[in-house]
Amino acid sequence: MTATVVLDIGKTNAKLTLIAADGTQLAEQRRPNSILRDGPYPHHDTEGLWTWMLDVLRGFAQQASIGAIVPVTHGATAALVDDEGLVLPVLDYEYELPPEHVERYRKLRPAYVNSYSPRLGTGLNLGSQLVWQAMAFPAAFARARHVLMYPQYWAWRLSGVAASEVTSLGCHTDLWQPARQRYSALVERMGWHHLFPTLQLAWQSLGALKPDLAAQTGLPANCQILCGIHDSNASLLRHLGGAEPPAVLSTGTWVIAAAPGKALEGLREEADMLANSSAFGQAVACMRFMGGREFGAIAGDAPTPCSVDDLAKIVEQGTFALPSFAAAGPFAHESGRIAGPAPASAAERYALATLYVALMCDFCLTALDVQGAVVVEGAFTGNPHFAPVLAALRARAAVTATDDTSGTTCGGWLLHRRDGSPQLHGRVAEPLALAGLEGYRQR
Repeated sequence: MTATVVLDIGKTNAKLTLIAADGTQLAEQRRPNSILRDGPYPHHDTEGLWTWMLDVLRGFAQQASIGAIVPVTHGATAALVDDEGLVLPVLDYEYELPPEHVERYRKLRPAYVNSYSPRLGTGLNLGSQLVWQAMAFPAAFARARHVLMYPQYWAWRLSGVAASEVTSLGCHTDLWQPARQRYSALVERMGWHHLFPTLQLAWQSLGALKPDLAAQTGLPANCQILCGIHDSNASLLRHLGGAEPPAVLSTGTWVIAAAPGKALEGLREEADMLANSSAFGQAVACMRFMGGREFGAIAGDAPTPCSVDDLAKIVEQGTFALPSFAAAGPFAHESGRIAGPAPASAAERYALATLYVALMCDFCLTALDVQGAVVVEGAFTGNPHFAPVLAALRARAAVTATDDTSGTTCGGWLLHRRDGSPQLHGRVAEPLALAGLEGYRQR
């Protein structure tokens, strides 16, 4: 049986993981996902990632026979390519687009009730990025043969086959209608239909690794390149099999609260609520905030894990972190601040950050009308207090923290092993008994 390589590019870090056929992790390598400031605008270091990836793959090829590579990436990112490569650098979605463009784009974008894509700042609506690039760099844009969502860009570089896929198209892009599973009015207005390659399923093989890359890396000539998937949808994937799937918190730089099966009609644009598209083409009600980024802003540059006593002290003395510490989420237009007595140590700052992200997750789950079980995936599973605090806030339903700090990696593996059944190893969190927590939440 052959192994799987998952290429997981998050907003902060990139990771390559080698996974055996039975789901056992064999090796992992990481590097920062750098943003370059040269050129026409801040952009992703695609060549740096490419060189690093090939080097890591050479090492992995000596450890196992690799049957497939699966790209998984963050959203709000696309590559404009011709037959030779990029015609423009891959724009960083945190770049502040010019004010005159923002106003012009407001009139072009489709209605929220069709796209379920809220109007967002910077370049978080991918359609806004593409319209700006088309108008600011018309000659280069005209050379583009394809608009490739970011997972499919890497699949294209590895296989030479261009494809589109719904999880990245449906990720607050303004380009897709999740409820109807078709392109939006923006694509029609801009005349872009020809730029989007044929839709493929996330688990579809686009073909074998290019022969020259197989020779460079030592990977098998028949190593398959899968179409790939948006990262929070990769985290969601293994929870979609049951009759009543749980709500899922995919945690990292972004925290995405996903509520499969919930109606879309209750979503509110002003609260950064949206519909994503699952790998199976289902519209999924979601809400999100930049939880990992905000945790870091509150906890400081040298996060120091806290104790239960530190959490209790923060609650008892009434120290609050009030949103928002990043320009995203339901309180994006509020300026984050600390109210009440200042934390006296790094551990107390960590405790305050833990309470903040747990309260924000509870807020999002409540807004999505989640009343049942919640599963926590990703980076926050490494915080021993997060799930117990969240469980205390949501006393009516179980909160399970998986033992997988990267649910995206498991989801990527599942795309290759669709007949696999990875057990959900995790623990049901015991609600943390913090005196005064309910009053603290209300305040």
